[in-house]
Amino acid sequence: MTQVKTGDTVGIHYTGTLTDGSVFDSSEGRDPLSFEVGSGQIIPGLDKALPGMSIGDKKTVEVPAAEAYGPIQPGARQALPRADFPADIPAEVGLQLQMQTPEGQVLPVTIVEVTDEEITLDANHPLAGKDLTFAIELVSIG
Repeated sequence: MTQVKTGDTVGIHYTGTLTDGSVFDSSEGRDPLSFEVGSGQIIPGLDKALPGMSIGDKKTVEVPAAEAYGPIQPGARQALPRADFPADIPAEVGLQLQMQTPEGQVLPVTIVEVTDEEITLDANHPLAGKDLTFAIELVSIG
């Protein structure tokens, strides 16, 4: 039976959960996730769990934060004076926005704190600092 090796294009069905068991993402009801193994297209901890699997194999993979979206970077949070925040955007905790860096790169940010004086934005990935668990099933190689 053919086994996955680095460089193969694979298709997987998956359910990703946090340590408390809550689901943060799943391919249920969608096409399988397709990517090249070892190419850096998915998080490292999941990528390295695939070699050796065969079609139909299922496994649960524990991925520590360091091999997922990395640790929370305190420098990725920034407080802006509320007066500098556009009046047409609601200042609500949890609101996701896109900012542009001076180099023109689009940067997704989330409002994490709102006071009378400041609005704090966080550019960390929402799953940064979190250990993840993936239940995966290999559905295709090739």
